[in-house]
Amino acid sequence: MAGKLYLCATPIGNLDDMTFRVLETLKSVDLIAAEDTRNSIKLLNHFDIHTEMTSYHEYNKYDKAQYLIQKMQEGIDVALITDAGTPAISDPGEVLVAECHKAGITVTSLPGPAACITALTLSGLPTRRFCFEGFLPSATEDKKGRKRILEDLKDESRTMIIYEAPHHLKAALDDLYETLGDRRISICRELTKKYEEVRPTTIAEAISFYKENEPRGEYVLVIEGKSLEEQDEEKRLSWQEMSIEDHMKYYEDQGISHKDAMKKVAADRGVGKREIYQALLNTEEGD
Repeated sequence: MAGKLYLCATPIGNLDDMTFRVLETLKSVDLIAAEDTRNSIKLLNHFDIHTEMTSYHEYNKYDKAQYLIQKMQEGIDVALITDAGTPAISDPGEVLVAECHKAGITVTSLPGPAACITALTLSGLPTRRFCFEGFLPSATEDKKGRKRILEDLKDESRTMIIYEAPHHLKAALDDLYETLGDRRISICRELTKKYEEVRPTTIAEAISFYKENEPRGEYVLVIEGKSLEEQDEEKRLSWQEMSIEDHMKYYEDQGISHKDAMKKVAADRGVGKREIYQALLNTEEGD
């Protein structure tokens, strides 16, 4: 009978956040795959766990995934842990999970801490709709990819969550300001730890703050999305760059009747249909 993969969430700072279920699983499985065994051994020693460990990280995630799948096919149960938080979230564990599904290996997730959700709930920004970007591509190694992602986020209406390392924080804030403009942002660090900090601010204010204060610790940035009202206003302004005649032609060329085209043009421009009718009439009289 094949083994199973257990995705075990571990604390992101405060060790008291370890769940009983994860503790029992880490003690009972045959093998623990850890992102950094040197880091994870401290966690295991703290909880008196002596299960065998093997490394599974960004640089061996494909080859090691096949090794672990072979072990599970032989009946071995494997627990996957990351350095902190939930495996497979901005983490090489996503590769192992995908390969397990291809191989027919059962995967189960043991919920627990995740920095992105913790930061979102603390941010004071809307939580009903959000998107997670993880770490942005490197500004030096993948400048094109970084720019493309930021451009994609420009019109994002959901609250956005980004991870950032301290030595990249200033550059990230500069790029966010350049692409998104000034938005509300909550900058979170040391989550669940003694000196946990949540700084609700704006991107411009954050740039000024970190000119005087050196970033320390791992950061989670929670950024306000573009409001639907702002999106509607930008769309209205873009339509107004077109003449009313060309705007009408745009719809009539699609086979839409003159009357219905006037309704659409009026809606696009945020005015009444009568105003469009009068503008067209004035144009005809002028001709």
